[in-house]
Amino acid sequence: MIDQTPRQPDEAPNPRMAPLATLPVFYRLAGKRAIVSGGGVPAAWKAELLAAAGARVDVYATTFSDKMRDLASGLDLVTLHARAFAEADFAGAAIAIGDVETDAQAAAFHAAARRAGVPANVIDKPAHGDFQFGAIVERSPLVIGISTDGGAPVFGQMLRARIETLLPGGFRHWAAAAKSWRPRVTGLKLDHGTRRRFWERFARLAFDHPDRAPDETDLAGLIASITTGAGASAGARGSVALVGAGPGDPELLTLKAVRALQSADVVLFDDLVLPGTLELARREATKLAVGKRGYKPSCTQEDICALMIQLAGEGRRVVRLKGGDPMVFGRAGEEIAALLAANVDVEVIPGVTAASAAAASLRTSLTERALARRVQFITAHARDGRLPEDLDWRSLADPGATSVVYMGLKTLAPLMARLIAEGLPPDTPATLVERVSWPGERHLAGTIATLPGLIAAAKPTAPCLVLIGAAITRAKIASPA
Repeated sequence: MIDQTPRQPDEAPNPRMAPLATLPVFYRLAGKRAIVSGGGVPAAWKAELLAAAGARVDVYATTFSDKMRDLASGLDLVTLHARAFAEADFAGAAIAIGDVETDAQAAAFHAAARRAGVPANVIDKPAHGDFQFGAIVERSPLVIGISTDGGAPVFGQMLRARIETLLPGGFRHWAAAAKSWRPRVTGLKLDHGTRRRFWERFARLAFDHPDRAPDETDLAGLIASITTGAGASAGARGSVALVGAGPGDPELLTLKAVRALQSADVVLFDDLVLPGTLELARREATKLAVGKRGYKPSCTQEDICALMIQLAGEGRRVVRLKGGDPMVFGRAGEEIAALLAANVDVEVIPGVTAASAAAASLRTSLTERALARRVQFITAHARDGRLPEDLDWRSLADPGATSVVYMGLKTLAPLMARLIAEGLPPDTPATLVERVSWPGERHLAGTIATLPGLIAAAKPTAPCLVLIGAAITRAKIASPA
């Protein structure tokens, strides 16, 4: 049976929040006045940002860049004043931005702002200011700010770029709907727990349908789900996503796979899934190991299917995280059939299969004009642990094909002997890739005649993949570790 105890590191309780370098706040500027000192391009970027937040922006400078002039001509909220700022200009301002050249000028600008009680920022001079601008991910009214306390703004920008790829653009519609619907939900006079369930279900619906705008039908359904008296699970409908974890490197996950992990309630993961991949899952998600390990005590396929059905029946969003691609030697067909038979919604999110990752690591194509006309994937491991007898040996002995052998480490010697007996030349290139994309990945390069001996001497451990064929002669083989 499956041990449902979450596999998570022990952590001592921490009653206090760790120290913060800065306090993240979101400042409403609509209808308020902002001042900017400086007419260059950096000042123009800040003026545009302030205007986007609804501020009336007064810009003071003796010269203006083309970008600043274009900004002022296109936005009624931005007004240019062709002179240096004066201390009286701070009166009535909600925020002040300075773009100056020297530390002395920065200190003077900051001091004038402080005397007027106006929070100030001096561009690229964090020592002379009350706050910094972070990198921004904009899905307004959903806005995410990233700060490195002024220490590494480029790092913050790279983090922003990563988040941009993970955050669906349609979330702006869901955030806008939440803002619009909140008064109506408040008017229902729900208790705290029921109101929280409403917003939890709203969030789940947003993650289920991130690319469309919600409508009144969604609102009515959410309200009905918490007011029909059907209990805490009213309206909840579980689902299962079979997600390809790729060969190991978390950076090889697809964006859709990461989004599924970040919205999961439960993650059922294989033995070949690395910890770095699990770290991408929602922190609150329960993570259960359900790996089937060769020649070792393992979960049965029946147990895994039963658990997925049970969890989905409880209204959970389940991610079945499978090494490589779920549809390549992953027994996905059995799981899909069981879930559909139980009327459970199931989605398949493909992953990078080990064959593609191995070819990329070796820097060789699996197909090559005049060398490899086709690619074939096989498993050299039958249910009894022996070499399967029903393989298409004629196809495998074709010198114009590339063959990729999954789960063949223990049966490799008889496989190679049979290929030679079937007519494949003994000098046909063959390369074993051990733990592709994992730390400590190792390559053993030889031929179908020599590779079994190399493997016996090197004693690699699973997971291993073997690539066979003339195209592999082009591989840039790394030295064995």
